[in-house]
Amino acid sequence: MSPVDALVSVLLGLGTGLSLIIAIGSQNAFVLRLGIAGNTRTIAAVVLVCALSDALLIVAGILGIGVLIQAAPVALIVIRVVGAGFLLVYGIFAARRAIRPRPLEVDGGVAIGFGAAVATVIGLTWLNPHVYLDTVIFLGSVGNQQGESARWWWAAGAIAASFLWFFSLGFGARLLRPLFARPGAWRVLDAIIAVVMLALGVKIALGA
Repeated sequence: MSPVDALVSVLLGLGTGLSLIIAIGSQNAFVLRLGIAGNTRTIAAVVLVCALSDALLIVAGILGIGVLIQAAPVALIVIRVVGAGFLLVYGIFAARRAIRPRPLEVDGGVAIGFGAAVATVIGLTWLNPHVYLDTVIFLGSVGNQQGESARWWWAAGAIAASFLWFFSLGFGARLLRPLFARPGAWRVLDAIIAVVMLALGVKIALGA
């Protein structure tokens, strides 16, 4: 495979990966909020979990594990029920924060600790049945359509998209800190997060 063909495959994977993950979802909403209020150590750990999770799921899809997932509908049902409950509870907490917002305390005043932040993003990532359908099955099938020699270059591009997006979102969100020094801004953001989480929770619970 020529270097030009490899570069094209990487760029195709990058574009496909970005088109799939740049959307308002539970994971992105959480990373955005944490990026605004969290400290560097917590943000770094959370975005690394997101990016590495995507990398594992993309590799699994390329290896054909999506076929096994499709053959195990019971596992997806269990994940759907637990994931829906997780999102609904988080949505309720976000709604409560929207009703009683607090100003941003930059010097260590983080509403969620390191361990809780990592555990939350693991739940938002791995308890979402759509991550298996979209990342493993969809991206896996698209990647395998690239051909034997190109699929891993394509996967490298898709994985790079995840690292690029999550690190940009997590660390770029701190530019919004001056705005979120006011409680009213947190109220709007948490209201949006509550709507997103609750809507996704209901959608997943209904199997949509």
